[in-house]
Amino acid sequence: MILEHAVLPVLPGQEAAFETAFGQARSIISAMPGFRSLALRRSLESPNLYLLLVEWDSVEDHTEGFRGSPQYDEWRALLHHFYDPFPVVEHYADVTF
Repeated sequence: MILEHAVLPVLPGQEAAFETAFGQARSIISAMPGFRSLALRRSLESPNLYLLLVEWDSVEDHTEGFRGSPQYDEWRALLHHFYDPFPVVEHYADVTF
């Protein structure tokens, strides 16, 4: 399992519109092969910042499968115009002891 992590800097004043659009976009990503779960959290200190956490079966399910799909064009059209600057996305793997 891989955890995708992104801090989403939403344009101030656009938070409600972003949340509405994200509600629509959620059905797009959740239907993708390899998708496991999604959490979106809003910062209490900086209300225009959101934390996106998505669990995938593999990095490739996200980077090649989702981002290479026609559905990603829908996701991008719904959400990308809300970000300034564009978010940095990183992937994390479990650490075993």
